[in-house]
Amino acid sequence: MAALVYFRKIFEDSEVVRYEFGDDHDSFSRRLTMRKVPRTSVADDGLVDYTFLKALRKINALHTERGQWPERGMSAS
Repeated sequence: MAALVYFRKIFEDSEVVRYEFGDDHDSFSRRLTMRKVPRTSVADDGLVDYTFLKALRKINALHTERGQWPERGMSAS
C-alpha cells in the first residue's frame, strides 16, 4: 500500500514554522506547528499518526539538507 503526504508552509517567524499537510495536494486537511529551538512539533489537531510523522520527517530532512524550511514538498513510500 502506498502512502503519500503533501505539505506547504503557511507561516514562519523567528520562533515557529507552520505547515498544512494531507494526502490531497489540492486540499490540505491538517496543520502542524514546529518550534525552531528546540526543534519540537505538534499536530494542531492533536493527532500524532503516520501521516503527521511522515510529513514531519520529510520537512526535517529537507531543512537539514537545505539549511532552510521548505516552502512545500511531498513524501511517498
